[in-house]
Amino acid sequence: MNESAASMADPSAALTPVMESAVAAGALLRQAREAAGLHIAALAVSLKVPVKKLEALEAGRLDLLPDAVFVRALASSVCRTLKADPAPILDRLPQLGAPLLKLDQSGLNAPYRAPSDAPRPSLWGSLSRPGLLAVLALLLAALVLLLLPAMPAPRDEPPVAAAVPEQPLPAVADSAAAAAAALPAAARLPDEAEAGAGQSKLPAAATPAAPAVAAASTAGAPLPSASAAVAAPPAVAAAAMPAATSGIVVFKARGESWVEVTDAKGTVPLRRIMASGETVGASGALPLSVIVGRADSTQVEVRGKPLDLVPLARDNVARFEVK
Repeated sequence: MNESAASMADPSAALTPVMESAVAAGALLRQAREAAGLHIAALAVSLKVPVKKLEALEAGRLDLLPDAVFVRALASSVCRTLKADPAPILDRLPQLGAPLLKLDQSGLNAPYRAPSDAPRPSLWGSLSRPGLLAVLALLLAALVLLLLPAMPAPRDEPPVAAAVPEQPLPAVADSAAAAAAALPAAARLPDEAEAGAGQSKLPAAATPAAPAVAAASTAGAPLPSASAAVAAPPAVAAAAMPAATSGIVVFKARGESWVEVTDAKGTVPLRRIMASGETVGASGALPLSVIVGRADSTQVEVRGKPLDLVPLARDNVARFEVK
């Protein structure tokens, strides 16, 4: 009778055997972990649990863990990871269904508190509720709409609209005048040339050959510029063509795709995003490692022979080697 009264008076005395068993189980776990040469942080990462949980289990602090089910499951996972025998450890832990008694104020010795003793919510806590915040936002928006001045109605301004098409007329008249002025100037050029030719014929008959040659040279001078202007687009088009369409491996894109070729030296002779209808080729030190981004939209030829990408494709990405 006296012993039971003493245990009721001092709950820590009743918890001593449970705590001693938990400490012994934690010591066994620590010894198994140290024997395996595994740090507690690495073990926590492997089990995906906080380090504090493992530290509490090894220290026998069951009051820091949720319940007996969690304690036994965590101990079993640790034993499985460390490849240790879980039987002697689980025997020292609380059985399933046994509550974890706590020694702090949140356990058996926690004082009773009436609902009226609970702390009252602060003013900011009451105002921070989502429903109240939505009502305040609606009231604020309505107040802003009431305080905004009335927007003036747009005025019709037909004179401005009528004056807009009249502005280009002077420019058209100026361009017509400039064209008219340019025509007489161009028309006077043959007359001046004829006058100069007539004056040059007076001294000697051999002198007209020089103006004729000069006129021929001046007349033929613009022709190379015109041919150069005509030849310029093919040069640009040639620059826009793919760099190479021949090689050990040739790729032809039926749709947008991408390819990558790596040779035996580790260099990448080809890494390209291909547009539809584009053809490129690649060569290098064998073997060549080839990756085709969209196998269903790309044709591959190896040394001039077509290669079927269907058996090589996985998730529409084909990988193969050319030896």
